[in-house]
Order: sequence, then C-alpha cells, then structure tokens
Amino acid sequence: MSAKKNIDGEVLRLPSGMSVAYRRMPGAAVEYCGIAVKAGSRDDAPGFDGMAHFVEHTIFKGTEKRSSWHINNRMERVGGEINAFTTKEETVVYTAAPAGNLRRAMELIADLALHSRFPQHEIDKEREVVADEINTYLDMPSDAIFDDFEDIIFAGTTLGHNILGNTGALSRFDSEECRSYLRKWYVAPNITAFYSGPASRERVAKAVESAFAGIGLADPRPDGYADEGEKIRNNARFDVEREIGSHQSHIVMGAVASGRHRADKYALSLLTNILGGPGMNSLLNVQLREKRGLVYSVEANASLLNDCGLFTVYFGCDHSDAAKCRQLVARTVEEMASSPLSASALSMAKRQYLGQLAVASDNRENSAISDGRAALWHGLLPDSRKAAERINSVTADDICRMAAEIAPMSVLTFR
Repeated sequence: MSAKKNIDGEVLRLPSGMSVAYRRMPGAAVEYCGIAVKAGSRDDAPGFDGMAHFVEHTIFKGTEKRSSWHINNRMERVGGEINAFTTKEETVVYTAAPAGNLRRAMELIADLALHSRFPQHEIDKEREVVADEINTYLDMPSDAIFDDFEDIIFAGTTLGHNILGNTGALSRFDSEECRSYLRKWYVAPNITAFYSGPASRERVAKAVESAFAGIGLADPRPDGYADEGEKIRNNARFDVEREIGSHQSHIVMGAVASGRHRADKYALSLLTNILGGPGMNSLLNVQLREKRGLVYSVEANASLLNDCGLFTVYFGCDHSDAAKCRQLVARTVEEMASSPLSASALSMAKRQYLGQLAVASDNRENSAISDGRAALWHGLLPDSRKAAERINSVTADDICRMAAEIAPMSVLTFR
C-alpha cells in the first residue's frame, strides 16, 4: 500500500488497483464510508438513457448472498443507513453508521457493487418506481427546467439527456443488461473508496482490500466518451419558450463555462457566488428581490464536469415580469464583465465565499463524499488551504474575463 498525502488527508493506493480517500477523525462517534464510481448518465449506451441511475437503484434489490430485505436491514440494525446517487459522470454509494462498523459497511457496499443479481421481478417493480420518479420530476417545473436546459445546451453529446432517462428506455432494461453494465463499469480503475472516521489507515485499507477481493481490473475508459467540450462550446445559443400551463414563468439562463480541470474554475466559482450564491447580499438577489420584489428567490450555480462546466441562473416570476427579470440578470452579468470590482469589494467577496466553504465543510457526510469524488478525478483529497490560496489569487480582471465568457447566455422559459 502506498499513499499520496496532502495537508488535509491522504489517498491510499491498494494492490488491487483501487484507491481510498482516507481522512482520520480521532474520537468521531460516526464513520462515513463508500465508493465513488466513474459511471454516470453520460456513460449510458445509446437507447438506454437512464441505465446508470437504474443500476444505482437496483443494486439494492438482491445479491448472490443477500435478499433486498437483508440489504435494507444490514446497516439499519446498528443505527446506520446506506444511500446512493447518480450524476452525469459518477455514481456514489455510501453509508453513515456509528463508529466500529467499518467492515460491515465496506463488505455490504462491495457486495452490492460486485455481486448484485438484478432479479427480473425486482427489475419489473423498480421500473415502475423510476417511471413514477420521472413523472413526479416532470411535475415540478423548477426542477424539470434544468434537465431540459441541459438537453439543449449539451445537444449532440453524451451529456445531453436526463440522468433519470425516459420511460421508453426503461422498457428495455432487464437483468442481463444491468449485470453487463456492472461488469463493464464497476472495476478497480473506475472505483475510489472513501472513509472518514476514527479507524487507522491500515485498518481501512485492509477492510477495503478484503471486501473488494476479486474485483475486475479491466479499464474501459479508453473506449469511453471522447472529450466533447469543444463540440458543446460550438453549439448555437438559444432562446426557447415552452407553454406548460404554469401560474408563473420559470426561467433558466446560462452558458458553457470552465470544467473541473481548468485553473479558472476558481474565478467561475467566486463569480457565481457573487452573482447568486446563498447570501441574501448576492447581486441578483438584491436586484431582483430586495430592490424590486420581482422574485421569491434567484440562484446561480456552477457545475464542473470533465471537459466543460455549466453556469446557470434560475428564477421564477410573474409572466408579466419575465422580460424585466431577464434584462436585469443579463445587465448584472455584463456589468461584472465591463466594470472590475474594487479591491475592497473583491476582498469582501472572497472573505464571504471562504467563510461559506468553511461552514459547509463542517458537514462530515458531504465532506466524506467530496473526498471520494475529488480522489476519483484528481487523485488527491480537497486541500482547503490550497483552495483558499487559489481563491485569494483571483483578480478583478479574472472576474471580468469569466463574466465576459458567460455573458452571452442561452435562455429557456417554462410558462
């Protein structure tokens, strides 16, 4: 076993080819452990949209030695829980449990990842559950509009479909398709385990090695998706309006931006927080809500992917105020591009953002998951000091350049 350290923790390299994002928390009463897998919705095969998400659901439906009932009770009986989620580029399966349950948790997660049977009768039942999830999601315009926006802006690429898939593709899923997906993607080079708790690094490494003994070594990545960032950037801007019979207008404005591997992602993150972060003093909240009372809330988000990123602004407003709100958002971003922040304003923005990150890091569950995802893509745990240095190094000109990059925004409106 080797280890690659940074100031906040270390990544253990195991003989199996797996890695472990390890963070020791002496005296912690709760431990978090799980796996992050390089397999998300962009890895769905043509005609099988939603497969990554469906597999994430159905690994809980039975393994070679456990029924779904035993899976559901394995962690709950010690007061813990197990959960999972799927993104466009990864799947995460994890547990939270009282300290002392490391082996139990890792063995269960490995059993799900390596030995799920996908019984056909469970597949048929879960197909209905996921169909209901899709329909429920479509009934919430404030959520569904993001998927439709991404479908358009990422059109013609593997990113251009809903993580949940669609009911047509669902009808094609069966036990063998799910088993084949697991064999292809859930292999050592694609999986990073993560742990946060009081156990020693040796104990964690041994638990992971034991649980994942026999894991496949094949790496399908060379035949996976190609870098599609340039193709996405060349997609035409759009301004689309859809009638859904809503009592208000739901609007997303956004643009393709920096991905997780670009150095200017820190400028993007800081700019996003200034424009529409969680603080009530964000520029868009002040312009749209505090000054004019046009919206209940407005938010800006930056999603970082491998070959690109996505900047979005969302708000809901009366139909009669939609044009005014759009103009205010566009004008605010354009002003950020043309008028550099003063030294004091930039300093205060950095202080606020770093403070928010410090508060967020106090959530150990989210921090453990972030460790796993960072180690999966970068080979290192997040380094809070280095991140602070990078954020503090962002200049007013950097903010202007990033604002200019996202200023020509596409728009999707649900009415």
